[in-house]
Amino acid sequence: MSEPSNPPPSPPEQSPDGRSDPPHRVGPRPLDRPPADPAAAAVFGRPAGVDGAFAPPPGGPLGARAAFAELKVTPPPPAALATAFRRPSGSAEILQRPPGSPGQDDDGSEDALWSSENGSDPWRDPAASTVIGPPAVGKDAEGAKDPKRPPGALLSLPELIFGRRVKPTALLVLGLVALLIGGAGGLVGWVIARGGDVLTSDVTLAQTQPGKERPSGSVADIATRVAPGVVSIEVRANQEAGTGSGVLIDGKGYIVTNDHVVTLAGRATGNQRITVVFIDGHRVDAKMVGRDAKTDLAVIKVDVANPTVLQLGDSDKLQVGDAVIAIGSPLGLENTVTEGIVSALHRPVVAGGENGDDPVVYDGIQTDAAINRGNSGGALVDSTGALVGINSVIRTAEGSTGSIGLGFAIPVNNMSRITEALIRDGKVTHADLGLNAKSVSAETAEGAQVVNVTDNGAAKRAGIEEGDVITKLGDRLVRNAPELIVAVRQYQPGQQLPLVLARQGRELTIQVTLGSD
Repeated sequence: MSEPSNPPPSPPEQSPDGRSDPPHRVGPRPLDRPPADPAAAAVFGRPAGVDGAFAPPPGGPLGARAAFAELKVTPPPPAALATAFRRPSGSAEILQRPPGSPGQDDDGSEDALWSSENGSDPWRDPAASTVIGPPAVGKDAEGAKDPKRPPGALLSLPELIFGRRVKPTALLVLGLVALLIGGAGGLVGWVIARGGDVLTSDVTLAQTQPGKERPSGSVADIATRVAPGVVSIEVRANQEAGTGSGVLIDGKGYIVTNDHVVTLAGRATGNQRITVVFIDGHRVDAKMVGRDAKTDLAVIKVDVANPTVLQLGDSDKLQVGDAVIAIGSPLGLENTVTEGIVSALHRPVVAGGENGDDPVVYDGIQTDAAINRGNSGGALVDSTGALVGINSVIRTAEGSTGSIGLGFAIPVNNMSRITEALIRDGKVTHADLGLNAKSVSAETAEGAQVVNVTDNGAAKRAGIEEGDVITKLGDRLVRNAPELIVAVRQYQPGQQLPLVLARQGRELTIQVTLGSD
């Protein structure tokens, strides 16, 4: 069966300006022409007897209604929706227009919405087949030209930079100002560049108020108050010289120091020259008042007016852990301040004793404040700034001569008693037991063992024999020979004291009256 040929397409209409408009339908497409593709017609074609895309109205051809009855349709709407949106009673039209709208006749009847005669939209034609083409336009838009938007005003450079119009005069002034600023900057740079090789210039550095707080009792506060009362001592004799430190203890110019400072390590020559240097650099010659080699103390005197004198403290009230400050001239560095604590109390210190001289023995205060050569004779003060000791010796490690945190000072209470005697009499008399002893430690006893007893001495008169081990004198325990010497020297000659000793496995307590050396 041959397919009817399609009629040739009509030429495109010309717009009034000569342009070709896309073709479009203005009337219904013939319905009796079968589609060109039988397969597409079988899938997408209308049922037999159906001319449009909508269900036939009631009372239509039986074949069309029968064909649509075979299609699966949605169930009928609810009664409420049908009542609200159904066609007016007796209307046979599928689509409706509002009353009085274009397309209605005077009697109220309506033309078909897809009729080409009333100029309706051809896209509403239910019989139209699907085609790909440009959208349909109405007659009013067919000959219309696309209106061209007039070009907007372009932004000028001032508007672009400043956001608003600027007068040319203002721009000119602004340019002159920029030119002047640039010229001035260039001139300054040229001047700096020419003078860049000069190392000196007039400069005033900014100064600020000190922000460091130094409350009362701080190390800085104590050092400020105490340092003027600590002096440096220089000693020269023949071809030898030495330095040390000293402490002003009286307003008349009395200065206490170590005996080994003013005698150049115990070698007194009688012609040594002693010079005292104060904190302000003032230098004054000093004279020897008295010295005590057994306790390593000496007193010298200078002729000065209104010297700064240190306040004496109480060394018996010290406790281990108390803060102390050492002030002196280590290695010739005047007014050096170091801080530490009391490491131990009642530490027997033995020094010297070479070349047949009596050893120096005293009941020392041990401290970890840094003390070095030259600190000897300097002050050891407590947290109130009161003098509690006279720095004397240090312990050093093998191969070292500097501080390792083991320094010893003579307690101020012992110093006061000895210096008063030196200032008053020029010499000191110590209590003596009249024996020589050595340290022992055994299962039976620990203390000072008597090596020999001097004739007519206190020990001989009390019945002490060689070989006895002394363990206690008065209220002080004796655990070695230095402690026995310290225990004896803390008392005065002529005092009677109980003495505990061990003899042949027995403990004896005897009374002893101390003599003098």
